[in-house]
Amino acid sequence: MSDVRDEPRVLLDPTGERELATRPRLPRLESLEGRTVGLLDISKARGDLFLDRLESHLRDRGANVKRYRKPTFTKPAPRDLRQQIAVECDAMVEALAD
Repeated sequence: MSDVRDEPRVLLDPTGERELATRPRLPRLESLEGRTVGLLDISKARGDLFLDRLESHLRDRGANVKRYRKPTFTKPAPRDLRQQIAVECDAMVEALAD
């Protein structure tokens, strides 16, 4: 009898995408001073507590912070919200907590 741990594993992508979308990483900001950082709360319990602390740290480093919230954690952020963040922010942090 074989051990289950020795069997190959198959990972399934829950997004249902047919092709892998790859994009190069954008360069890091040299400084947060005067930059606008967006914080996206995905609407899960206690995510706002984490973002409150993160906002404080970012402001201490000279960043301007804008807060955003998804209507529900069960779906991707609406297109108009994603576009708004892209236009208004130099960087963005999406956070969740369970």
